[in-house]
Amino acid sequence: MQSEPGLRGLHEFFAGRSSSLARAPLPIWKRALDLACIFFALPALLPLILLIILAIKICSRGPVLFRQERIGLFGQPFLCLKFRTMQAGMETRSHEAHVAKLIQSAAPMTKLDAMGDPRIIPIGGFLRASGLDELPQFLNVLCGEMSLIGPRPCVRCEYDQYRPEDRERFNAVPGLTGLWQVSGKNTTTFQKMIELDIAYARHFSLPGDLKIILLTFPLLFSQTTQFVGRRTARGKNHEYRTHPSLRQSLHSRRSPG
Repeated sequence: MQSEPGLRGLHEFFAGRSSSLARAPLPIWKRALDLACIFFALPALLPLILLIILAIKICSRGPVLFRQERIGLFGQPFLCLKFRTMQAGMETRSHEAHVAKLIQSAAPMTKLDAMGDPRIIPIGGFLRASGLDELPQFLNVLCGEMSLIGPRPCVRCEYDQYRPEDRERFNAVPGLTGLWQVSGKNTTTFQKMIELDIAYARHFSLPGDLKIILLTFPLLFSQTTQFVGRRTARGKNHEYRTHPSLRQSLHSRRSPG
């Protein structure tokens, strides 16, 4: 995949440095950056967080937070927090099957809900597109289980399918955003994600983290506007589709026996 002009320097920055895996997994500067960003952002985000909590409670039954085991630094599990964007108690088999298929293929990592998902609550699609569903992970960052910048924390079923050489990505603390996210994200293949995550785990630095943070904001804005555009077009056409894997899973769930 060709890098966008704004990303080329960032990729060269990570690729052109020697490995430094012997250092501490979370240097003082990285911890300080995490805490400083949260400290300055939280007062502005707090009213938005309260509004999201209220909206989730109004539009669906169930808990506000979604808790899921994820795999973090050195393969250690931790409880990852998100705002709940799906109806409570939904099945996960379709997502596991989708991830397994992406790992074994060279196809782009298209999200299962890209064409629509009836399991998502009314506000859920917007929260996912804008990244606001991940705001509770600030608590994971404060606990030291995550950083603002790092590889995406994966679920157990995905971790179990990694090759030994792929697990080098777990030599970095997982993050809310990272090199993969600003380098194409769901338009890249699984193997490209692994390569970018390993490059980050080997060479992360303060200048690199600051550049990733700056690139994340326009990315989130673009994702949000694309979501709104798709939602508007779908409404005009009275069209609602779901991913084939999800349709099959939902059909089997409704079938007797």
